[in-house]
Amino acid sequence: MEDLHTRDAQQLLASAEAWHRVDPCTVRGHWAGLHAAVWDKSKGKMSEGEDGSFRAVELGENTAGPSHPTPESPPQAAPPVQSEPTHEPPETAEQGSSAARKEWVTALSQFKLKRFFVLRPGTLEHALEDIRALVNQQEDGDVQSVWLLAEVDHWNNERERVVMITDNTLVICKYDFMMFNCEQILKVPLNFVDRVSHGAFVFPPRSLLSREGRGLRIFWDRMREPSFSSRWNPFAKDYPFATFTYHPVRNADEKFAALCELDDFREQLVQACQNAHAKEPVPGKANGVIVLNQPLVIEAYVGLMSFIGNQNKLGYCLARGNIGF
Repeated sequence: MEDLHTRDAQQLLASAEAWHRVDPCTVRGHWAGLHAAVWDKSKGKMSEGEDGSFRAVELGENTAGPSHPTPESPPQAAPPVQSEPTHEPPETAEQGSSAARKEWVTALSQFKLKRFFVLRPGTLEHALEDIRALVNQQEDGDVQSVWLLAEVDHWNNERERVVMITDNTLVICKYDFMMFNCEQILKVPLNFVDRVSHGAFVFPPRSLLSREGRGLRIFWDRMREPSFSSRWNPFAKDYPFATFTYHPVRNADEKFAALCELDDFREQLVQACQNAHAKEPVPGKANGVIVLNQPLVIEAYVGLMSFIGNQNKLGYCLARGNIGF
């Protein structure tokens, strides 16, 4: 019986190869199916077609695959992209802080400058008219230039001054810009000026004082030295020289910047002195002006009065507010 089954299986296999002309892999698949069909027929369960032939089952590509498809894993959501916080660069932050600081300093400086009476509209023009009225046309000549400077005395006290250069005279005026009054005036003949020094301020080695910036010192009597009593007298007026520096309002605007420029004042003063020496020389004196670039020594050691006065600008006409109880 088994030989009969084997013979029938071989005949079916040959028929399948002839009918379907498939590759060996497919033949082996058919062989497996036919073997199962013969086994079922031996049990009386083999199915036949209507014509009594076996029904061939074509094995597709799915036969080689798994019987149960692998369930697809659910798509994973992409992780959210976290945007990096934008940080302001350090340089930009520093520039912003420096700009704010500079703006604050500028506003504070402008507030302080507004306290000077010389900046009030029409004040300086009124003062110049009053001082011009004190200039003698015959003795002093025409006014060449006007300057707004600060005078530094031998005790380092700083005071506001209006200076005029005429054809023959250097006019130094102490003017009250609040009361519009000329309190003091000093006239120095230009042909007596023999030396002009400009440079930084210095003090003796044991002095407790200090002063920043540059200045200009005008000498008109080199043969006379200040006495011992004059050196220790803060109110002495017999010094044969005058020392000037920049006025605090020189940064207010272009107009006051030109009026307070120390280098331009020095150039015009030297030129006017040379013209005066050539026009009217002084007997017994060397004609001409010596210009020296050297430190300006202020022989002051303690100067408590000058420290208080300069810090509070007591030598200037300022709006100091209401003082009372």
